[in-house]
Amino acid sequence: MKKTSIILLVVIAVCVAGMVMMVGDFSTYETFATARKKEGKEIHVIGALDSTKSVIYDPAKDANYFSFHMKDKSGEISRVVFYGTRPTDFEKSTELVLTGRMVGTEFQCTKILMKCPSKYKDEQTAYSAQKDI
Repeated sequence: MKKTSIILLVVIAVCVAGMVMMVGDFSTYETFATARKKEGKEIHVIGALDSTKSVIYDPAKDANYFSFHMKDKSGEISRVVFYGTRPTDFEKSTELVLTGRMVGTEFQCTKILMKCPSKYKDEQTAYSAQKDI
């Protein structure tokens, strides 16, 4: 075999191995009900903050403990515990994407992504009102 053929086979093998590893990282959004069936497995849950229940964060007591309740897309509410600091403007978020795992009835969160209302919304409204004049 030629050296170029061997090098080409090695490059193809590395590409295939990389694609196989990436496929393992793809995941779908789950609900709390399906997360309970996959207890211990890391998943993504999408939903919104349940503002009727309390948000627990006391940095004087423990700055790395943050707890709240979230309603998933199916309407189920579950307690979420995040071992980290509370994200800025958390209560203003319109949608949450949590990464973590179910432990019993509690969702142990490792990452929080927030969708917040656009800060440009008022500016866009004012701009389109000026455009109409």
